[in-house]
Amino acid sequence: MQADPRGVLTGIHFIDGDHACCEGALAAGARFAAGYPITPSTEVVERFAARIPTVGGIFIQMEDELAASITIQGAVWGGAKAFTVTSGPGFSLMMEHIGYAAMTETPCVFVNVQRGGPSTGLPTLPAQADMMQARWGSHGDYEIIALSPNSPQECFDLTVRAFNLSEEYRTPVMFMMDECVGHMTEKVVIPPAEQVEVYPRRHTRRAPGAYKPYEPEADLVPEMVHAGEGYRFHITGLTHDEWGYPNMNVATQDRLVRRLQQKIRAAEDRLTMVDEHGLEDAEVVVVSYGITSRVAERAIEMARQRGVKAGRCRLIGVWPFPDRHLKALAARVKAFVVPEINLGQIAREGERAAGGAARTIPVTHAGGGVHRPQDILEAIMEAAR
Repeated sequence: MQADPRGVLTGIHFIDGDHACCEGALAAGARFAAGYPITPSTEVVERFAARIPTVGGIFIQMEDELAASITIQGAVWGGAKAFTVTSGPGFSLMMEHIGYAAMTETPCVFVNVQRGGPSTGLPTLPAQADMMQARWGSHGDYEIIALSPNSPQECFDLTVRAFNLSEEYRTPVMFMMDECVGHMTEKVVIPPAEQVEVYPRRHTRRAPGAYKPYEPEADLVPEMVHAGEGYRFHITGLTHDEWGYPNMNVATQDRLVRRLQQKIRAAEDRLTMVDEHGLEDAEVVVVSYGITSRVAERAIEMARQRGVKAGRCRLIGVWPFPDRHLKALAARVKAFVVPEINLGQIAREGERAAGGAARTIPVTHAGGGVHRPQDILEAIMEAAR
């Protein structure tokens, strides 16, 4: 394999979603990854380990997922763009360090190739049951950004976007794949490096004496520096002031946590990423994401053939949840049909956003496979009555 100096392996490829995710990370500038083998995500870092010597960087296999999830944060403060990859049980182990990344505003990416759970569950089979965990898994009040691809092409494109968003908002970003998308092999077009938009690190231009590591800019996001550059800064998971020093009082806690939340909430409209079709006359909207959105396409087509005006609203960005967008949509349709490979996690969010203006009909699946289009079709037909 030949790559340009930025590590972008350009051209047309026939690869699976895991490998496409790796290529997206490299194209986004990731030069450090840490992980621990776990099905069905291991292929992402297997490829990264093979590719990274060609462009200059490091992959390290840690002793477990706890170590991997904190190691990448050390790499970030050393100046690298970094990520880790895991699945269900490993994602659970990473939760404390996801909260740490949110509190310390460490830009990094957590890739979760979802499988059936709870516990060891179904290691080689798909699910989408980590969606609420991605949002609420760590303790405390914080906001999160989470993206959900539905094809190998999006595994490349959206991995680049995940890194860009992590840098722009100085936050951990969740990349919520599923086993089907991770192991699905399709054509992936990787553009030349100069066509790949890469958001740079928000590095300060201030002199060392004038720099405060947690003093926010106008968009509520602070600038960064790296170890070894002559700046003095303190990084802690404790409640801290603008200098980064522990300052554990009510006023500091309130100011800090509200800013961590607001820097994401204020960008909700910009972070609302949906793929919509057939909504001009739709009475029923199928709200889906990941592999389930591809199954839903057939159900929508079958419904249209039966005279039911159905359309799609595919969630590309799942967190922050597109509340305002779905609320406006609910005001002009009869119902949302929400198929997902869990027992109704995002359906509850859709129902909340609809606020009673439209019905919400979950189409649940406990994992291990995908829906039959017929199951989604039946829910669409029910919603249309």
